[in-house]
Amino acid sequence: MVMALSDEIDVLAKAKRALGGSYVAEKGEAYMCKAQLDYFRELLLSWKRLILEAAAGTLQQLQDGPIREPDLNDRASSETDWGIELRTRDRQRKLIAKIDSALRRIEEGEYGFCEVTGEPIGLGRLEARPIATMTVEAQEAHERREKVSRDD
Repeated sequence: MVMALSDEIDVLAKAKRALGGSYVAEKGEAYMCKAQLDYFRELLLSWKRLILEAAAGTLQQLQDGPIREPDLNDRASSETDWGIELRTRDRQRKLIAKIDSALRRIEEGEYGFCEVTGEPIGLGRLEARPIATMTVEAQEAHERREKVSRDD
């Protein structure tokens, strides 16, 4: 799980580098103005493209042939590595759906605003998690409610 999250963060960082780094708001700039929306649209599209490229590479490696390690320990290690790789790709497949949802929110003018409170999510949070749908406070409250219901 930690490796998958790390991979996700690395791909997002690579997408930001492709755009020239993080967004820096101009003084007095309105929240979710055209420049901000354009930046986040490009960031999301770049992130999605990088994920799809990585998935294509994994698919190609799978098609190149099965694992044929002569040593049982080597084979077990290879199969474990492939299991982790495939779980990572499955997690990224789900992430693509969230990216597509964020792109849809940009088009509909809802991006950057909390789906619970309607308040601005904030550029810092969106930089860290461009697919965020809630403010930090709303997310924390949601997670507390989720934890309580799981404990019951």
